[in-house]
Parts: sequence; C-alpha cells; structure tokens
Amino acid sequence: MADGTDVVFRPTVPARGKRPAGLLAFLWKNWRDPLTAYSEQNFTEPFVFFTGRGGASINVTDPAGVRHVLLDNAGNYEKGLFQRRVFGPLIASGLLLADGEDWRRARRILAPLFTPTKTFKLAADMKAVCERRVAAWPLPSDGAAILDIDMEMTRITFEIISETMFSNVIGGEAEEFERAFHGFVETTGRIDPLDLLGVPPWVPRLGKLAGKRYVAFFEKRVNRLIAERRAMIEGGDAPDDLLSALLRARDTEDGGALSEAEVSANVLTFIMAGHETTARALGWALHLVSRTPDVQARLRAEADAFDLADPDWQAAMPWTRAVLDETMRLYPPAPTTLRFPLQDDVICGQPIPAGTRVGISPYIIHRHKSLWSDPEAFRPERFLPGARETIDRFSFLPFSQGPRICIGASFAIQEALIALATILKAVEIEPTGEPEPMPSHRITLRAKNGIRLQVRRRS
Repeated sequence: MADGTDVVFRPTVPARGKRPAGLLAFLWKNWRDPLTAYSEQNFTEPFVFFTGRGGASINVTDPAGVRHVLLDNAGNYEKGLFQRRVFGPLIASGLLLADGEDWRRARRILAPLFTPTKTFKLAADMKAVCERRVAAWPLPSDGAAILDIDMEMTRITFEIISETMFSNVIGGEAEEFERAFHGFVETTGRIDPLDLLGVPPWVPRLGKLAGKRYVAFFEKRVNRLIAERRAMIEGGDAPDDLLSALLRARDTEDGGALSEAEVSANVLTFIMAGHETTARALGWALHLVSRTPDVQARLRAEADAFDLADPDWQAAMPWTRAVLDETMRLYPPAPTTLRFPLQDDVICGQPIPAGTRVGISPYIIHRHKSLWSDPEAFRPERFLPGARETIDRFSFLPFSQGPRICIGASFAIQEALIALATILKAVEIEPTGEPEPMPSHRITLRAKNGIRLQVRRRS
C-alpha cells in the first residue's frame, strides 16, 4: 500500500489465452462466460479488430477511442438490436436499451427523478434499512459466523429499492426476486452463439425458451405494482416515492408521459440495475476489505465518524469512496457494453463499417496494462483525493460516460457508501479460508460460487 505496507492483495481472475480464440472456442466461451473469451491481446492493445461470420467486431480500450464512441460521436452509435435480443422483452423498452428519440424523450422524463438533491433526501431511509438488516444478522455475541455475503447484500439493496421506490410494498421479497433473477441470467442472460453469428431472431434460442418463466414472474409482479399504484394516485392517497414520481412524470417538451411498456420496462430496470449492480459491488468490496486488514481499519475509523447530519459526509469518507471505486475498477458491475455505428466511422485509425459490433468493456479497460500501474492489484489509494484527479475519465467507466452515463449513479454511490459505513461500524469481517471467489460475467459481474465471509460483531 502507499503507506508502506508490503502486502498487496491481487484477487483471482479467470485465465486468459495468449492469443484470440478461434470461432468455435470463441462462441463456446462467450456462452459459458465472456470473461474467459478475452486474450492477453485485449489487455495490452488499444483495440482488437476482427471479422467473421457474425460480421465485423472491435473491442476498444484506448481512452481516446472510448471517448469518440461514447461522447464525441455518440450520435452515430446506438445500443442496437443485439442487446435487446439478449435481454428479451423484459427491459427492451427501458432507458438502458432504448435508442434515438425514444431514449432522449425517456431521459428527459426520468432525469428529474435522480437529481442530487432528491437522491440526498433518500439517505436517511437508506441508512435505516442498512442498520435494520445488519442488526438482524445471525451473529453470536462472543464469536463469529460465516455469512453468505452475496445474499445479505442483495437483501440490503433490494430493501433500499423497495423502501425508496415502492414505499416498502415489496419488502421481504429479496430471496424470491433473487432466485428469479439468478434463473434469468443463467438462461436468457447468456450470450447465445446464434446471436453472435447474426442468425435471424425468429430462429428459437434455447436460453430464451428456458427463461420464459422468469420473464413472466417479473412482468406479472411489476405490472401488478403499477396497476395498484395508478389506482392509489387516482384515489389521491399514493405515497411520495419514486414509483409515484415515475407515473406522474411528464416530458418537458411535449407534456407526454411514458407508455405502459416504457413504465414497466423502466420499473424493472430500476429494480434489477438498482439493486443487483450495487449488491454485487458491495459484495466484492467486502471481499477485498476482508483480505486487507489495514484498509479495513481505515474504513472502520471513517464509519465510526459517519454522520448524515454533516452536509459534507461523503467528503469525510475518502478511503471508503476510494475502496468503492477501486472495487468497481476490479469488478465493474456492468462489465461490458456494446454500440453499433449507424454510419461508417474511424476509431483509433481503424476504419469501422456501419453495423460493426463495437465493444467497450470496463472489465478490460480497468485492467489494461497501458492504463494502470499494477492493474491486477487492489490499491484503493489510486482514488484518494489528489490521485484520482490524474485518472482519465474514459479509462474508468463503472457508470459509463457521455450522454448515456448511468442516470442512477449518484443514487448507487450514496447507497453503497452508507451501506459500507453501516456494516463496518457494526462488524469486523475476515476470510473463511475457502477458495477465492471467481468473477463471472452474467449480465453483471457475479462471484461464480458466491462470496462467504466470517463476520463478528465489534465490541
């Protein structure tokens, strides 16, 4: 560490090939886990361009090339049909995957719901949920217990979404939603070889067929929530939460509201992205902190002084924020995104035909050898004040960049900081001695066999 400590923790990662895989191996690896399809070339070159039966593809890691796609020439790039096929009908009409004027209109309607002022007003509710959940952990008074940290973080973030978006009407359903989401990512969420090969969508995908029951679960639950809330709004007794605000929101240009399909898709997006990505970031953060006692001690000191009454409470937690950012560098919750150019373009000097699959992978960029010193090491001091200002913002993309930067980024950061402070104020965490968790790309970056930690209450 920067303070002179010699021990540096380097977490386990999937093995990489020395050269790009051939077509069949590439398709197989992407279906099993896209992280295993990357070769060393991805982590050393500014871009990797190739053509095949599925068309042209380029993975861009050079910050100037990433800036070109996400900001400078963003109007020439769309999310495209590929990702909507992967996610199916579940969130295809939501802000995450919409394109063109549909996206611009939805962004205008939804952006006022996530201003910093409105997000800050939710901080007390977030803290209350975290304290309640941590107090309920089954820990002995004079010893430690091994907890499934992935599940506990899912419960915390799901209850925060339930409290802030739905006035807790779905509180306590974290396990049911987690089972459905896990089933969804293991079936529908896999990258089907037929999609990579450009096979027409009318050809059945086995994963889509297997995942239909999970899609039906989410759609039925969310549509019922929306119907119940509309009735409450009409009756004049609706709670003042994010769901009510979403249903009341209007476009500042034409005065119109979101369609029923857009409302449903965005509610599902907020449930999934709003709890799943933050839960995974928190789980990985606690894993990393459990392996670095000196870092954990710094976070405990900040947690002990944590006070929401201080208007600058986030600035008073530089190490906690640095750990969160370094966690999202090593384990970006959304490990990759795709763009498709509407017209021919040039990226990093490479001509790009219209329709090329342009991959921008935070997982690769955040571990690229030309962009980071000791990229595989957990070094949160990279993000301390004075150091973080030297990082190119297009080489650190936990929430993307440009006009499509995540609308809920400030919500997620605030939630994660409060959760980490609440947890480390109450408990100490240690490894269990079990094998290190391995990251796996399943829409989000999950631990293949989960994350389990030894937890004891602080005296």
